[in-house]
Amino acid sequence: MTTPRIRYAMVGGGRGAFIGAVHRIAARMDDRYELVAGALSSNPENAKASAADLHIAADRAYTSFEEMLRVEKTRADGIQAVVIVTPNHMHFPVAKAALEAGINVICDKPVTRTLEEALELQQIAAKSSAYFALTHNYSAYPLVRYARELVGKGTLGKIRVVQVEYPQEWLTVAAAADNKQASWRTNPALTGTGCLGDIGTHAFQLAQFISQQKVNAVCSDVMSCVEGRLVDDNIHVLLRFDGGARGMLWASQVAPGCENGLRIRIYGEKASIEWAQESPNELWFTELNKPRQRVTRRGDIGSDIAARGMRTPGGHPEGYLEAFANLYNDIADILIAHEAGERHYLQDWVPSIDTGVEGMKFIQAVLESSQAEGSWKSL
Repeated sequence: MTTPRIRYAMVGGGRGAFIGAVHRIAARMDDRYELVAGALSSNPENAKASAADLHIAADRAYTSFEEMLRVEKTRADGIQAVVIVTPNHMHFPVAKAALEAGINVICDKPVTRTLEEALELQQIAAKSSAYFALTHNYSAYPLVRYARELVGKGTLGKIRVVQVEYPQEWLTVAAAADNKQASWRTNPALTGTGCLGDIGTHAFQLAQFISQQKVNAVCSDVMSCVEGRLVDDNIHVLLRFDGGARGMLWASQVAPGCENGLRIRIYGEKASIEWAQESPNELWFTELNKPRQRVTRRGDIGSDIAARGMRTPGGHPEGYLEAFANLYNDIADILIAHEAGERHYLQDWVPSIDTGVEGMKFIQAVLESSQAEGSWKSL
């Protein structure tokens, strides 16, 4: 990390991909990273063409991640991090190879396709000299971090109820065969689970992140509403938290009228908070027996961690891309400290391999509960 920008490579994210472009924008927003290499597709022709699109030098446009890691490790100007934006089934082999090569990993969620893979990767990460970060980007919105601080300061009192939902409509009907995003997300061999892993883990992570309590048991009903679909597309989950709170989580990709409706409500003894991803620049705070207050994203909010993620004055909307960039900015500081053998305070705010394992334990417990007709299952 001695260079002005962190040199990174991307695995996946070539032509026709969605999330790869988001990661690249986020990495460049604060000018902390430089994309220098890539294995951007499992199709060799697409990999080469995608690299050319992104102005990656021809000799660093690889057709396999194995070759990329082997060559880059020998270069004096080799990559310092690898960003993984592949379908879920490739997260484990790429992350494993990178960590064993001592190369830092920034991985899209969920961390792996199965819990067994996640647990093995956790052990590999613990032995590696490299750092592992997981991009649950919703936890990097300034007002989400402010909400977490309010809970931590006791402003809400003892947390009693956590309600989180994440409905979308885009898979309400069977997708066309040429819909690349839908195709792999509804193929259990590539994704593991459907709605549960794709967006349910986001809702789960946000609930734990803000409440600062861990879910220790679930009671669930998992559905596949579209005929012939092999993965879940709607889930209802009751939650029990280790701090005594109770909660509910609903995630759906078959909810007409819902675009990206991630929303969380937390109720304590003294007050409540509510935040919605589609209106991310406001947080609703309500004290018991007092009028509802609208808190907006502005620099004088009284929170250093929230203000850190604000690039424009209050009233200038910031959202999804900026939140993603907040994670990348934080990860850059963490990597610099990690290289120096130090632990950075931002590690308490950035999702890690442990976050990923918790998400996979949640997935497995939800599936087991639903298969057992809604019996409570421990994480």
